[in-house]
Amino acid sequence: MGMSAEDERAASPRDEEWPEAEKAEKLARGAALKWASGVFYRPEKLEGLGHYRSRETQRNSSIQSRLKSTVQSYLEGVSAGLEQLRSAAQEVQSICQDLGAARWALLDGADRFQGLQQMRALVAEHVQLASVVQVLPQLFSVHEVFSHTLQLLRGQNLLEAHAELMMMEHLRDDILSQLHLHGLSSAQATVLSYFGGLQELNESLAKQLWDIVGNSLQLVHEDPVLFVTAVRIIEREEKIDDTLLLEATFLPPGRPKGWRQKFYHVLRETITGAHFHAARVDAEGPGLAKHLAMLQKDIVAELRVVKDLMVQCVPAHYDILGVCTATYHQALTTHLQDILREDLDKQALFLLLEWALCVYHSPQMMGHPDLLPEVDVSALGPLMSPELVDQTERKYVVKVKASVLEWMQRTLEVEFKEWFREEEPEMDHQGFFQSALPIIVMQMLNENIQVASLITDSLQKKVYDMALEELEAFLGRLREALAQCGKEHQKDRSTPKYYVSYLLAMLNNNLALSSSVSSLHPDVARREVPASLRDALDRTQKKACQLLLEELLLDLQPLCLQLPSRKWLSGSQLVGSICEVIDKYAKDFSHVRKPIFTLLLMESELLVTSQYLQALMQKKMVCKSEEKRDQLCDRLLQDAAQLRELFCGLGLDQSQQSLEAIFAVQELICLKDPTLLSLEVLGFITKYPDVSDEHVSTLLDLRGDVSREVRHMVLEMMAQHPQVLPESYRPIFSTIPVPAPELPHCLGKAKCA
Repeated sequence: MGMSAEDERAASPRDEEWPEAEKAEKLARGAALKWASGVFYRPEKLEGLGHYRSRETQRNSSIQSRLKSTVQSYLEGVSAGLEQLRSAAQEVQSICQDLGAARWALLDGADRFQGLQQMRALVAEHVQLASVVQVLPQLFSVHEVFSHTLQLLRGQNLLEAHAELMMMEHLRDDILSQLHLHGLSSAQATVLSYFGGLQELNESLAKQLWDIVGNSLQLVHEDPVLFVTAVRIIEREEKIDDTLLLEATFLPPGRPKGWRQKFYHVLRETITGAHFHAARVDAEGPGLAKHLAMLQKDIVAELRVVKDLMVQCVPAHYDILGVCTATYHQALTTHLQDILREDLDKQALFLLLEWALCVYHSPQMMGHPDLLPEVDVSALGPLMSPELVDQTERKYVVKVKASVLEWMQRTLEVEFKEWFREEEPEMDHQGFFQSALPIIVMQMLNENIQVASLITDSLQKKVYDMALEELEAFLGRLREALAQCGKEHQKDRSTPKYYVSYLLAMLNNNLALSSSVSSLHPDVARREVPASLRDALDRTQKKACQLLLEELLLDLQPLCLQLPSRKWLSGSQLVGSICEVIDKYAKDFSHVRKPIFTLLLMESELLVTSQYLQALMQKKMVCKSEEKRDQLCDRLLQDAAQLRELFCGLGLDQSQQSLEAIFAVQELICLKDPTLLSLEVLGFITKYPDVSDEHVSTLLDLRGDVSREVRHMVLEMMAQHPQVLPESYRPIFSTIPVPAPELPHCLGKAKCA
């Protein structure tokens, strides 16, 4: 198991030379010890020690035999390789000797090769002369071929003529190519001059080809062979162009011809010139409609010819249907832009918008069943750009606005002309006054909005906005006309004869406009009236009501001027006369619809109340005795009750009346104890916050028994309790002027007592 001293000494140099071997041996020993300790850790396992020893001995013998075999085969391979290297070195040495001998042999024969250069030049010259000899018959017959080709062209034998033309061009190009290769550029001019007839033949052939292409839509019907011939010739020339461009060594004059692109150009020019380069288009409605209808008919017919016939006459890569469709589309785009530069009326603008946005894509034109699915203009973009559509829509709206303005002004003039007739306005089946004004206005606006809806939603929205603006402006002009008519009526109340009736009809008309204006909105779910238009309608209603109340005031003022007076105080029929005037107007008011009727009653009642109170505050009366105050209070109570009964009988609820102010004034005057006036006035100003110090002072003067101290106390109390007007409060006293202070009198300067 151990090693001798000699073995260790013999192993030392090896270990120093191969440290990896020493490391591997240590690892192997460690592994062996670990294995042995794991197997023989129990005494009874030592019995199998002999078995393990014999097995490991056999295993070591096997490994050693395999190692010897491997080393032996490696040594044999090294020996064979060395033998091959020795043989290769001998062969290389032999080849070097042979190459050296060949080099010296070549150096000896170099002078002999100089004579071959002259032989090579003579051979090249002989080849060139042989080529010239071969083409001499063709060169001598060039002008004869030119004449024959020209005759063929005149006889429209285009394929034969083109074949001879290609042959002549090929001959010329070969000669020019040889001259170019040999640097004989000076001789090229002579060749070009000799073949000068080719240019004339080319131009003649091209002219016929482009004439054929220009009449292609007709020829594919009548003589498709001629058109197919032209296309075949163009394709021949395209192949020659492609071949020469690929070689890129020498490009003959006139190449590339680019006849396929010329084919497209001529076709486009033919289409454009036939329909879009005519004289100035009639921009008026009928003329433009006829022009657009003709374009629609011609384009559909020609595209059907292209799709059904021309497509079969040209190669598929021509995409002839797509080219023609794009040409029509682009030409129409430019043509419509040219037309839109003119000053068009609204009918012409509508026709263009309808044609470009609706008709063009419809089954009557580009969506025609005979053209689908091959013709598809959706990929070509819109016929009119969004910017141009918006600009055209705005122009259309401006024209429609001018037309609407003219019609509305005419309607307004006719409306007010009817006011001066010798008959009342017409009534509906319910007995309400009315005129045709709201029907005419709403029908006009609605028709324009509905017409715009046939084009686009954006145009409909623009026309709708314009309609509301024009309606608002119309209401402004209507108010001005009402004001002017009111001024003229003030000068002569006999004209118009049925002034009040027509004002009532105008109120009904305004109510009809207010109820129907929401129906103009295109969207049923969003039918709301703009605030500015609602304000305009409210102002128009208020203006008509104001004129009616002014008319009522003119009839009431002579009666109110008699207040207060002894005659009135003693029980005259003055208020009865006022009631008769109110009743007369109420009968007229019955010809307006209920919301306006109620409003007029409320305003009339407020007017009567304010006029009655204003008459009391003119300082015509000062009561110096309690008897006179009682008499005044009774009169006020009777008048207020009579007026209240009148308005309640007319249908005005007591809660809607302002006559309560007269009752409040009556209570203030009837107060027995003047010292309680501060409390009474406090309740009075709380109920009527628009009462001023002047109003209260005037009422205190009317009592005639208020001392300076009490007056001062009342006014001081009012100063300590300033009032704020509620939002829903209807002003009464703020509309009543108070005369300047003067010495108190009963009637004029006479005393009541």
